[in-house]
Amino acid sequence: MDHSGTVALAVSTVIFALGSQPDTGRVGLRLPLVRRIREPYEGQWALPGGPLRADEDLAEAARRNLRDTTALTPRYLEQLYAFGTVDRSPDDRVVSIVYWALAESAETTSGEHDNVRWFEADHLPTLAFDHATIVDYALWRLRTKIEYSRIAHAFLGETFTLTQLREVHEAVLGKPLDPANFRRMIESSDAVIPTDLRLTGTSHRPPRLYRYNRDFAFADRGPLTLS
Repeated sequence: MDHSGTVALAVSTVIFALGSQPDTGRVGLRLPLVRRIREPYEGQWALPGGPLRADEDLAEAARRNLRDTTALTPRYLEQLYAFGTVDRSPDDRVVSIVYWALAESAETTSGEHDNVRWFEADHLPTLAFDHATIVDYALWRLRTKIEYSRIAHAFLGETFTLTQLREVHEAVLGKPLDPANFRRMIESSDAVIPTDLRLTGTSHRPPRLYRYNRDFAFADRGPLTLS
């Protein structure tokens, strides 16, 4: 590769959602990949993304690429990192500004076709470029951040049961959590507030729905101790 030319800028996004794992039925992290239709790496899977246009901001470019490739418009979008090792692309010198996004489970079938497919985050096919490294970094960031922030909110919507909240934490952290300990930890943290609503459509006593306490900031109180 000739390093004497210009540097191209691109924007890519790692999108996480929750979904049932086909083999176990347990809720786990999933992400969409796009099959490349041109060289380099034609036919391989890659993260959604594309070149940065001269007339758009970075976040705008990330949202546009998501709409164009996956039809997703996630509520949560945050800049993750810049990846720019010299030989990350075999043809050109490319620096990618990577975002990460969170989507609700209902969106995991949105835009899926032959060249866009959702995969289990821990069981991905061979990825083009350095996208496997990018996904690993995004997973580490998500798993670290969920204990400090309201990141689970983006997976759940406005109201949720404590069981649903625990399932989000278990899916992200990749380990089971004791239900009683989790309930005590969440209720003592003031992170969530019980509502007067209950989940409908259950065969047993409907569980109470909660919402996030908007006055609560995890960052001000340190990480939650999840065990």
